[in-house]
Amino acid sequence: MIWLTWRQHRKQALWTAVALAVLAAVLVPTGLSMRSSFEDSGLGACLRALGHAQFVGGEGCEALSQRFANQHDSTAFLAILFVLLPLLAGLFLGAPLVAREVENGTHRLVWTQGISRRRWILTKFGLVGAVALVLSVGFALGAAWWLTPLADNGLGRLRYLFFDVQGIAPIGYTLFAVALGILAGTLTRRVLPAMGLSLAAFIAVRALVELLARPVFLPAKSLTYAVDSPVMANRFTGDWVYQQGVRNGAGTLVLPDARVGCGPDGGGDTSRCVARFVQDGFGPGPYTNWQEYQPADRFWTFQAIETGIFLALTALLVGLAIRRVRRIA
Repeated sequence: MIWLTWRQHRKQALWTAVALAVLAAVLVPTGLSMRSSFEDSGLGACLRALGHAQFVGGEGCEALSQRFANQHDSTAFLAILFVLLPLLAGLFLGAPLVAREVENGTHRLVWTQGISRRRWILTKFGLVGAVALVLSVGFALGAAWWLTPLADNGLGRLRYLFFDVQGIAPIGYTLFAVALGILAGTLTRRVLPAMGLSLAAFIAVRALVELLARPVFLPAKSLTYAVDSPVMANRFTGDWVYQQGVRNGAGTLVLPDARVGCGPDGGGDTSRCVARFVQDGFGPGPYTNWQEYQPADRFWTFQAIETGIFLALTALLVGLAIRRVRRIA
């Protein structure tokens, strides 16, 4: 079974190795460039000096941060390549596993050779899944290395896209994609329809978990501080900020998606800065900055929860695939 599985999937393994080599050729130089710029500009030392304090006074590292962001933030879109890797594993390793056998009619020979269908699919999923597991660990470590400067520069590891390509979550995504491809192959019994079904289902499940479930894994925290405070919230803590704005004395959000600093280091003339809120009809004071967020130290908790969800779905899909294989004539 091991030799047969290798013979059937060696082309996919070869193309996977080629794709990873091309990806590394793109990301390694850009990663080295970002890390060099991060340290040489003094931004790394500045952020380490700030630490994880919730509030900071003065300008902090904003000027250095903005300069780095202007130079490198556009490269963050390359992380989409990492996001696609689990899906590609499902499409090119999982979907053909059963569908190709049935489509070519070779299943009539394979399943009459003294090996039960259950053992056949579990062995093939185990071997293909092991390869996918190794690949997912490798690219998760590579993505974490590549994204570190961007994450440290205020984006944080909990943000969308950053969260999805590092830690242990890619392991769950990859095994889920492979199991989904296998099940799709047992349903459609043809390779191309199985790939199309896998693509649609993978995107739908990932979107549901990412957009609806992940934000409520744990209750969000809120932070409030006066607009005329001498300090501002430290945006380099790596927290995942859902929403923020300025509230008036009645608790009404009068300036959504904004934060205001009227303190000595922010607005210059504090009294005039605060008076403008009244003049603009924002209601009675005192005015406060407010944000709802998930703390950065919940990263691994969120990773464990989401990985557990996808591993549970993987086990369910493999069980359904075994039942489907038993019913194929």
